[in-house]
Amino acid sequence: MSSSHPHSAQPQFSTAFLAPKYWGIWLGIFLLLPWAYAPWLVQRSLGRAIGQLLWKALKSRRKTTLTNLRVCYPGLSEPEYQRMGQDVFENMGIGIFESLTAWYNPKRFNGKVSISGLEHLQQAQAEQRGILLLGLHSTLLDAGGLLCSYYFTPDVVYRPQNNPMLDWLIYRSRHTIYEQQIDHDNIRLLVRRLKDKKIVWYSPDQDFGLKQGVMAPFYGIPAATVTAQRRLIKMTNAAVMSLHFYRQDDRKPHYHLNITPALQNYPTSDEVADATTSNQLMEQQLNLAPTQYMWFHRRFKTRPEGYVRIY
Repeated sequence: MSSSHPHSAQPQFSTAFLAPKYWGIWLGIFLLLPWAYAPWLVQRSLGRAIGQLLWKALKSRRKTTLTNLRVCYPGLSEPEYQRMGQDVFENMGIGIFESLTAWYNPKRFNGKVSISGLEHLQQAQAEQRGILLLGLHSTLLDAGGLLCSYYFTPDVVYRPQNNPMLDWLIYRSRHTIYEQQIDHDNIRLLVRRLKDKKIVWYSPDQDFGLKQGVMAPFYGIPAATVTAQRRLIKMTNAAVMSLHFYRQDDRKPHYHLNITPALQNYPTSDEVADATTSNQLMEQQLNLAPTQYMWFHRRFKTRPEGYVRIY
């Protein structure tokens, strides 16, 4: 995806955003914004309803989700896969409101967050090292970044939106959560932040083909796995650990952050072994709350010659 703005530049407001082609987005903002202040029970109910609508409407995403679940969690019954799949979509619907709340009504999360593994992060900081936090595409979206900010100040690596107004809007909404938002193509800035002993959240859990990675098992299935983090660690000597956040209690609600110990002897000289290690970390984290993950991405779309097609 090409960036709609120069690498180091922040997306800026433009009077072009007042043109009629952007009115739909403005309308969406005015309709959605008040929901950041709605009671949790209302947000949750509406989120689930939206999730069910999307489950029915987005047939190809639904199919991909069910395929991923069948492949990664073999041995369940068909009704169990259906229930898990619907749960993924409902969590996505709830995640929209969690992100809205994180952006516009963040105090809502006060007293609702706990953490395990903070000592791993503090240890790396005591050693004067930058920290690369390997994350996952959780349905909590930006609410996860806000949860982190209760304990430390993260940077985030992101993909700019194709739509310039959406890009500006999301960038601006995230501004209070992250110290720095790093365009995923801006490797120079990413390296500099790690060398400056910053904490960077980076999610290498999607299929970007084999130009940027290798085939390594994910849930026992060969998957194109990003290897950029190996080079980043070699260049910066940053500590690398995994970060995951999830909703622990639906009724109150309560959120939990989990940080794993820093990887030792990483990277090795074996690219596939390192990719396997990071995938295993992701699996462990993902299994803490399986249906709060974005299973609707085609994680196994890259199939080199000789590999069975999954979708």
